[in-house]
Amino acid sequence: MNKMKLLITVVAAVFVFHASAKDYFVSDFGAKADGTTLNTRTIQSAINFISEKGGGRLIFQVGNYVTGSIYLKSNVTLHLEPGATILGSTNPFDYVIDPTTKWCSMIFAVKQENIGITGKGTINGRGFITANNLVEYIHRGIYEDELKLDRPREWKRPQNINFRECTNIVITGITLRDPASWNQTYDQCKNLYVDGITVDSKSYWNNDGIDIVDCDGVVVKNSYFDAADDVICFKSHDANSICQNVVVENCVGRSSANGVKFGTVSRGGFRNFKIKNITIFDTFRSAITFAAVDGGLVENIEVDSVRSINTGNVIFLRIGDRWSKGKKPSMKNIRISNVYAEVPITKPDAGYNYEGPVEDNPRNISPASIVGLPDYRIQDVKLKNIEIVYPGAGNPLYAYRGITSAELDSIPEMRKRYPEFSQWKELPAWGFYVRHADGIEFENVKLVAEEKDYRPSIVIDDVKGATFNDVEFVEPGSEGKDQIIQNRSANVVIE
Repeated sequence: MNKMKLLITVVAAVFVFHASAKDYFVSDFGAKADGTTLNTRTIQSAINFISEKGGGRLIFQVGNYVTGSIYLKSNVTLHLEPGATILGSTNPFDYVIDPTTKWCSMIFAVKQENIGITGKGTINGRGFITANNLVEYIHRGIYEDELKLDRPREWKRPQNINFRECTNIVITGITLRDPASWNQTYDQCKNLYVDGITVDSKSYWNNDGIDIVDCDGVVVKNSYFDAADDVICFKSHDANSICQNVVVENCVGRSSANGVKFGTVSRGGFRNFKIKNITIFDTFRSAITFAAVDGGLVENIEVDSVRSINTGNVIFLRIGDRWSKGKKPSMKNIRISNVYAEVPITKPDAGYNYEGPVEDNPRNISPASIVGLPDYRIQDVKLKNIEIVYPGAGNPLYAYRGITSAELDSIPEMRKRYPEFSQWKELPAWGFYVRHADGIEFENVKLVAEEKDYRPSIVIDDVKGATFNDVEFVEPGSEGKDQIIQNRSANVVIE
């Protein structure tokens, strides 16, 4: 994939409609910026008017504009000036569940083109209040709670943005805050450009930073994400679709789940990604998670320049067989280079409003992992210029995982399990665990344990073709220790 060509193509496509856009002020249509008046019908009338007139920008000036669900229409951009805030209503009944997306949201767009949200203003869903108001309605018997957990289903709580099957989208400059569910979803869209946004999305359950589902032609750059759930999350809900031709660069993220993730759902798959200059910090799960567990593919993925600080895990590549329905999941041609990471011994997201699940702790620190299945193997993965600093201190008296063939064979496949690095609890290596994989290359990789660990640094199990070139291990008191353990593996070269 030519990254520069993709950038130029997407930018040209999404900005062409701005050239002759006319400006309209939402206040001229009667919207009140007083923080109390419900402006849903007024804002919708303004959007409809502008779209019917051929398009333009609907400008929100300084103030607080309360709204429920509105629908963006073709050739219309919402432009939020500094000090302007679109506030989500805190009444759950001011929102709708769209019949196409089957989700609840504040700002919808369905099958529209040339749309955007720009400026230096804020979209604030006030999701904590809205979600808890919904819980109150459940207690009063007005609203059904299928889960019976005082946590209404994700699609019944309003997102801030939900766009489906749209073309030429620009999202720039804005701040997105406090959704009641996922934050912003772009599903089966083409030519999406996201640049310079700030996301504060940690007020309630399932608060992702951004979700991109089965889209083609995506740029996400120069943005900051603070999320309770996954930061930058790519999904594939449709077995006949694919998320492809994507550039993510110069972004910073924090999460009580994962940093950059593929595969919460992976029915179709993910292809042709370039991820560059990413910083992940204070994050409970993995900085990088690529998973193919629902019959989809993951291929042609390049990750370059990642800094992962105080993150529970660094790299997790996984093939599973959860909802495949006869399809064959696959993962191949993955390149990860120029990574520096520090894994803590303490819980990295401790103290945030919504932390990662405590049931995954305590445990000995988990290694980075590349784990396929016997019948669906991960292929062609190259790790280059990697340094990971671990705490070490794995204690066999606390929890033991051995390295004999019988002990390694006893590690369950967990082929139908939701993909998370901690799903096995204990693994037999402190640095990298590789299983059911072919064509694995380590080049200039340094693994550091700050304290002695009873486990070896790397365990490879059922690996066909592996090269370790200039791999360095730093572990106190480890003189003479075999740091690379092989089981049922062939064509392994250690240089």
